[in-house]
Amino acid sequence: MSLGEQLKRLGPGLITGAADDDPSGIATYSQAGAQFGPTLLWTLVFSYPFMVAVQMLSARIGRVTGRGLIHSLGATLPRWVVLGLAALLFVANTINVGADLAAMGEAAALLAGRAQLAFTVAFALASLILQLWIPYHRYADYLRWLTLVLLSYVALLFMVKIDWATVAIGMLVPRLSSRDATTTIVAIFGTTISPYLFVWQASQEVEEIHRVPERKPLKQAPSQGEDALVRIRWDAFVGMAVSNIVGLAIMLGTAATLHAAGQVNIASAADAAKALQPVAGNLAFAIFSLGIIGTGMLAVPVLAGSSAYAICEIGGWRASLEHRPMRAKAFYAVIALGVVLGLSIEWTPLSPIKALFWSAVVNGIVAVPVLAGMMVAVSRRSVMADYTAPLALKVLGWLTTFLMGATALAMVIF
Repeated sequence: MSLGEQLKRLGPGLITGAADDDPSGIATYSQAGAQFGPTLLWTLVFSYPFMVAVQMLSARIGRVTGRGLIHSLGATLPRWVVLGLAALLFVANTINVGADLAAMGEAAALLAGRAQLAFTVAFALASLILQLWIPYHRYADYLRWLTLVLLSYVALLFMVKIDWATVAIGMLVPRLSSRDATTTIVAIFGTTISPYLFVWQASQEVEEIHRVPERKPLKQAPSQGEDALVRIRWDAFVGMAVSNIVGLAIMLGTAATLHAAGQVNIASAADAAKALQPVAGNLAFAIFSLGIIGTGMLAVPVLAGSSAYAICEIGGWRASLEHRPMRAKAFYAVIALGVVLGLSIEWTPLSPIKALFWSAVVNGIVAVPVLAGMMVAVSRRSVMADYTAPLALKVLGWLTTFLMGATALAMVIF
């Protein structure tokens, strides 16, 4: 198969990986780079195999069962636990939506010189309209092309001076220097291994089944299994590689500029863009700002959509971006509610930036029971039929669960 054909097979995994680098992630990576320099680069190298494993497992559940992740969790966890996890997911995602919109508005205002609130509202409306009125088969193509905006952060590395020997040490030698560093590591893992990504990945595999008439859930069409699992593996490896390469670029770029200049207090992604201007120049500032807007337009639908998928799977309601709003009223109502509530953060005393950072920490904690339930589900033939996860994926999946639990515990006791 040619490279072009391989690239065409990229889909849910690539979009999920790109959405991982939303303004929330940019803020977390920027804060890590500015405050700790290159010393936390190892977290993104270390987390890569775990991210790949989790997204492969999430995709596997969707492709095999033809149902979303939360539906499968219902077969392994008590209903009250699943309801609580879905509620926490909605809260964390809504805070993320609000903070992402605020960061996008601030970044646009930095470029235009004014009208932050107007830009924030415009981005919210644009995102909502796209989700409401563009069917999934076209919408997914737009999201796939939008992932190219992430290249802007890799380009940033060619504009700054980098000590590659120090970078190599930072990437390969784990270091933990303080309680603040521990909290930042938990936030990084909460950003890179986040429940909304699991939910979105599984649900997009279900959407892909519906999009292609010949496709059926693998439980019903085992003859499609080999090709489907090869595609999922390729998609997950590439998607998560894109996510972490961009995260490394952001952390490294801010370490080489802001940390080196002594600017260690970064409160937001837009804050990082503004701080870059006098240190790295107008072009770096513009690239960073445009990247915030582009990644936000990619991530807001993923955040709001994953909440809607989770809640509708519990309620047994139609949940698909392919349906028109009148055919999936509850699904689009949850999406609209998430975007509107997120936007309303602009008019509250709550600092969206602080909420954003801590929502990443909360996501790191919530991920533990979600991962545990998912690992039980992928190991049960009653859920997965002949497609239970192979041993290597089970080992990596359970290691990820213990890793997330350990980092959350370390934050509390360090």
